[in-house]
Amino acid sequence: MNTCFLLLGGNLGDKEQNLQQAIHLLENKLGSTAKKSNIFITAAWGNEDQPEFYNQAIELTTSLSAIELLKTVLDIEEQLGRKRNNDRWQERIIDVDMLFYNNEIIDLPELKIPHPYLQERKFVLAPMNEIASDFMHPILKKTIATLLLECKDTLDVKLKPQTSP
Repeated sequence: MNTCFLLLGGNLGDKEQNLQQAIHLLENKLGSTAKKSNIFITAAWGNEDQPEFYNQAIELTTSLSAIELLKTVLDIEEQLGRKRNNDRWQERIIDVDMLFYNNEIIDLPELKIPHPYLQERKFVLAPMNEIASDFMHPILKKTIATLLLECKDTLDVKLKPQTSP
């Protein structure tokens, strides 16, 4: 079995429901979720003139290869209404980024693992730190906790307040 870390995010529609739907589909098509972070709220990164994002990191166990995982993730995004185009950092219903796949380093045109920019983005590191603070980045040889401490990203990342049932 393979262990992968994914970051889910979105800033359109019912953001919390979209994350829950994505996790449900990921579990149905990929494997079981070992850990889930809380939901974090972040201002948009890159193109800041848009609604804030909800982000959540998950650790998933799967029998799929990294490429099979990527294809399935893209299918799930599309199923949930994601329309991909060449515009970066745009509003979206759902975004699922593959951050790590085991401790592998993958450098293909369609897939780069570890995610090449995760160490520059607090909205990725904060939820990852909650579920895998001791995970070692296979290229940078630093833990997620260390990367978060060293991150120069100034965007505010805060925990979503818990809603009572």
